[in-house]
Amino acid sequence: MTDKPIDPVTLEVIKNALTSVADELALIIMRTAYSNIVRDAFDFSTSVCDHQGKVIAQSLTNPNHLGAFPDAMGALVDKYGANTEEGDVFLFNEPYGAGGVHLPDFYVVKPVFVNGQVEAYVITLAHQCDVGGIAPGGMAVYATEIFQEGLRLPILKLYEAGEPNQAIFDIIEQNVRLPHWVLGDIGSQIAACSKAEQTMCHLIQRYGATQFRHYTSALHDYAEKLMRAEISEMPDGTYRYQDFVDGLGENPEPICLNASLTIKGDHISIDWSGTSPQVKAAINGPMPATRSASYTAVRLAISAPIPNCEGFMRAISVTAPKGSIVNPHEPAACGARGILMFRMVDTLLGAFAQALPLKIPAATEGGSHNPHIAGRHRNNKAFHISGGLLGSWGGSHDRDGLDGVSNYAANLGNAPIELLEANEPVEITHYALVQNSGGPGRSRGGLALTRGYRLLADEAVLIIRTDRRTHRPYGLSEGFAGTPSWNVINRPNDRLLLPQCPMESTPLERGDEFLHVHAGGGGFGNPLERHVNSVLEDVRDEYFTVSYARDVYGVVIDQDAVDLEATIALRNQLQAKPRNDRSYLEHFYNTIDLPMPPLDDDSPS
Repeated sequence: MTDKPIDPVTLEVIKNALTSVADELALIIMRTAYSNIVRDAFDFSTSVCDHQGKVIAQSLTNPNHLGAFPDAMGALVDKYGANTEEGDVFLFNEPYGAGGVHLPDFYVVKPVFVNGQVEAYVITLAHQCDVGGIAPGGMAVYATEIFQEGLRLPILKLYEAGEPNQAIFDIIEQNVRLPHWVLGDIGSQIAACSKAEQTMCHLIQRYGATQFRHYTSALHDYAEKLMRAEISEMPDGTYRYQDFVDGLGENPEPICLNASLTIKGDHISIDWSGTSPQVKAAINGPMPATRSASYTAVRLAISAPIPNCEGFMRAISVTAPKGSIVNPHEPAACGARGILMFRMVDTLLGAFAQALPLKIPAATEGGSHNPHIAGRHRNNKAFHISGGLLGSWGGSHDRDGLDGVSNYAANLGNAPIELLEANEPVEITHYALVQNSGGPGRSRGGLALTRGYRLLADEAVLIIRTDRRTHRPYGLSEGFAGTPSWNVINRPNDRLLLPQCPMESTPLERGDEFLHVHAGGGGFGNPLERHVNSVLEDVRDEYFTVSYARDVYGVVIDQDAVDLEATIALRNQLQAKPRNDRSYLEHFYNTIDLPMPPLDDDSPS
């Protein structure tokens, strides 16, 4: 039988139907998950693949997950492609050789059979609240090799021909701290896959398996065509940017990320050569994570609504030196690799900003900062408080940075305080935007977020991964860098300032408060060019104090009105002075009531 010519209307209908299936997967997980990190913070992703395991649709979930799906499915098809039965369900999390990005992220995959043949796969990935290992949550920065981080699951048949493999369930139950939550979330993933399997069967049968394959192949070609057209509009050249992760422990040494972006015709090459070597800590990023972060940055740099299928990746190549922190040798630990991935996206966008200066925003807050507070109740029942804190975008050419929304490379949510307090032994002491934060600019950076957690249990441990204190979110086009992040333990008679990535857990006792101040986004453009009415509105909204508006933006406000004559004089005076960070950082530190550390110099941010 000869394939019929591609009908563009039919192609669009199938594309939208596939996206609906991926979103259906996501909605079922969101409504049925057990843990707060999946149910409330939305740390999961879903996808649909064709009969070859190539991604043909993705849900509106975590971008930093989705680029790893091709690696995962390639490994699954290589291992089980000829040995797959109807009713099989696969489970795995292995970062080395199976497309995993870190151990807490469990893949659950179900093949879709039509007329006895695999015609598609439905895929879910969910961040499990615990995977055993040296610390609760499976994200101990201080792990030095992956064997310390918990359960490593190669590609396994969780169900074989519809029958559960009870041994795998038993192994998981005996090796995690919160088996009810973990098994519940796995069950949620299985339920989502089962429902999506039915939907996919109906969709494939509607068009027939042969024609469905024909159209999914065309979908890949269509996405590639659109991506190459977008790239062709970018100026050719090689653009480089370098950024740094703050480092580890009490005496951190900066960890370099070096991105080289080459645009040539309709192809983009990304090379991470010059990046720091892997480290003996859990912030290494296996190659699937590196490819995923790279694809995310490219998607952020384009504007066309390109289908989220594997075809668009054909126009992008990603390389990284083996043994680097972005392509480590096994058995490097990688549980806290999220810090690295967010920084990789920001680094690549810094390179894109040279090619597309009016399109790319200043740097974000650095992504999801994940505090984990875990312990046991008096009845020995385990508890685990998790869920990232994020929400400060950098300013851009035509808008201010957003406040209190998900990082664009994550699409996560900040767990509601009501649910945290209702389900866990913790009181949220405050949750707010930080006044006088963010990077000054013609378009200001998004304000920092802060949240305080007071422990109501007798004892617990705190494990955190944070960043962007020393190497603050960069500004662009004369915009200033964002404000730094901080971790503080407030005790009745003591205050402890924690490193960004402590190389040990921190013990907590009843009444201790953990306070996290997130970084504020970078600014875009000269802050002395910000419209005076915008500054006035920021003061009225209590984003800025009157003194901050005067000292940083040169806007004199008196009795809720701008003194224009005094403002012009002050701005002329400030414009003639050497540019430095001191003024706005002093205001920020006064706001959060922390001593301002000495600045290395007064050089531009």
